[in-house]
Amino acid sequence: MSWTYSTLKTAIGDYLECAETTFTTHLPDFIKESEDRIFSLAELAQQRKNVQGQTSTNSRFLACPSDFLAPMSLAIVSSNTYDYLDLKHASFLKEYSPTTSVTGQPKYYSIFSQDSFTLAPVPDAAYTVELHYLHKPASLTSGSDSSSTVLSTDFPDALLYGSLVEGATFLKEAPETVAQFEMRFKEAIARMKNTTEGRDTRDEYRYDSLRQRVT
Repeated sequence: MSWTYSTLKTAIGDYLECAETTFTTHLPDFIKESEDRIFSLAELAQQRKNVQGQTSTNSRFLACPSDFLAPMSLAIVSSNTYDYLDLKHASFLKEYSPTTSVTGQPKYYSIFSQDSFTLAPVPDAAYTVELHYLHKPASLTSGSDSSSTVLSTDFPDALLYGSLVEGATFLKEAPETVAQFEMRFKEAIARMKNTTEGRDTRDEYRYDSLRQRVT
């Protein structure tokens, strides 16, 4: 089973037996809320991206990519050598480098906002940096009715039941109805995490639980 934007909207209306105008107007919101929940609970290999940029001399800020969700690593790249920075809390950076007049090659970084990182010490040159990060894929709702995404094709049950939770809540359905959809959503998330964060990160040669050592 997989969804297009059109078939998912139809399914939500069918499951909740509602075609009222206000409800259908909010269908994109239900889907986007479901996507946001999924991306906050599970990690997909397709979310990983790399981008290079440069620090600004005497500036402690480094801009985040527009689709940034969470960092995986940040490194200064020089002569094909990677010098990785340590991710720390913003308070650590302020204690480590309390004055911006002291500069040098950055050793630490923190998330200042969704738009930028802070670095310590403040860069004394324009360093080339490479960020490995999780990005937030485009929403299914941003495409045409025939469009699809990795969630709608590979994890359709999670996307459906997350949307149904939002739709049922909007309709003020009985608590047990919302709870049933929520339970199915969590089951789908558990399966999703098992695939994306468990089996996809282990190979059978090293982790085959059935292999026994011959003595």
